Amino acid sequence: MLTWEATGVGSHPGEDHLEALRVVFGEVPGLPYLPELPARGVGADLVGRTAALLVDLPVEVQPSGWRIADRPGRDHQRAVDHLRRDLDGLEEIGHDYAGPLKLQVCGPWTLAGAVELRHGDKALSDPGAVRDLIASLAQGVADHCAEVRRRLPGVTEIVLQLDEPGLPGVLAGTVPTASGFGRLAAVEGWRVEESLRSFPDPVVHCCAPSVPFTLLRTAGVRAVSVDASLIGRRAEEAVGELVEAGVGLFLGVLPGRDSRLPDVGVVAKPALELWRRLGFAPERLAGQVVLTPACGLAGASPAYAKAALPACRKAAQVLREDPASE
Repeated sequence: MLTWEATGVGSHPGEDHLEALRVVFGEVPGLPYLPELPARGVGADLVGRTAALLVDLPVEVQPSGWRIADRPGRDHQRAVDHLRRDLDGLEEIGHDYAGPLKLQVCGPWTLAGAVELRHGDKALSDPGAVRDLIASLAQGVADHCAEVRRRLPGVTEIVLQLDEPGLPGVLAGTVPTASGFGRLAAVEGWRVEESLRSFPDPVVHCCAPSVPFTLLRTAGVRAVSVDASLIGRRAEEAVGELVEAGVGLFLGVLPGRDSRLPDVGVVAKPALELWRRLGFAPERLAGQVVLTPACGLAGASPAYAKAALPACRKAAQVLREDPASE
């Protein structure tokens, strides 16, 4: 059972990490998170930020993107420095915080489909390289979580979110080769399930179509984070099985970019309607659903980001107070 009402997906606009932290701790105090600010440039993006956590696998930037390097260089250090500044800011803003905290990292399969090996092929093309990448990431994530706990001793629980927008393509065999002229072979589902068990009770976020709900359920993830608009009628049976198994849903109910924010009843409506279609008792809703924006907020304005989070929180209160409302 989930005890949180609302949170964000992870990314924020702008370059002021302290202000982003203030917004997060102020607007979603039930489950704050360490925000990501990709607008800061190299090393602040989803892939580079997570690559900075890898153990014994330094990275560098090539014209084609991130690549495994022989030794740590300027690009790797820049990513490490971004993360260190963010942790310093987290310690400053959250020094007296007590409660759960969410941390987001790029999931292993999206990372393997983005990072290239030294000779230029994507890591995803080499099963041995993927195994090494997963092991390195798992250790790096464990070290990262330990560092956060050391800096914020009041944190009662770390909620780990794996961002896997590339996972449907990995499973379908549609990830392009490094040259772009071919496609990498599809990965068997059991390999993905096995890899996800290397991480502690994760929430898996996927903002792409064809979210593999059944695979994530059998992998034993804690929750699935998804844009509510991506749950079509054909996916509802798999979502229902996921909910029946006790897996949580982080439902994206607001656009990740600037738009007019409706009142709280309209914001809550996608969750209420989905729950009604699935046929579950209304009183179960608040214990299994957390409301979020549909995706990261990096493409939004700072003002919209600051308004979207409390809109999700207030809508989540509707789910708790009146889960059977129309």
